[in-house]
Amino acid sequence: QVSLVESGGDWVQAGDSLRLSCVASGRMPSSGGMGWFRHPPGKEREFVAAIDGNGQTTYYAYSVKGRFLISRDNARTTVMLQMNSLDSEDSAVYYCAAAQGVGSGSDQDNYPYWGQGTQVAVSS
Repeated sequence: QVSLVESGGDWVQAGDSLRLSCVASGRMPSSGGMGWFRHPPGKEREFVAAIDGNGQTTYYAYSVKGRFLISRDNARTTVMLQMNSLDSEDSAVYYCAAAQGVGSGSDQDNYPYWGQGTQVAVSS
């Protein structure tokens, strides 16, 4: 059984910052890659950011690069997403996902484990 629990979603104003967290537990590789995806209203779920199991290699969607920062703790059971300069286009349900292997990347098929999501709403 694998569990991913996201937190930190909120309603904020454009220009504000938010920090999302995802705690992983259960029978999954502690050194596995992890990622954040989001599902904006009326759109398909999309990649946001990912970090490899080594914690050194990161990937970002073009739309968030330079504004968002993904990181993980030393125990590698928690992954964070620092989101700065938020705008209305960032409004979505944000999902944490865990990969089976060390790699991560933007392909949703790499992630067999998913959280329930946390809502982020940005008012312009």
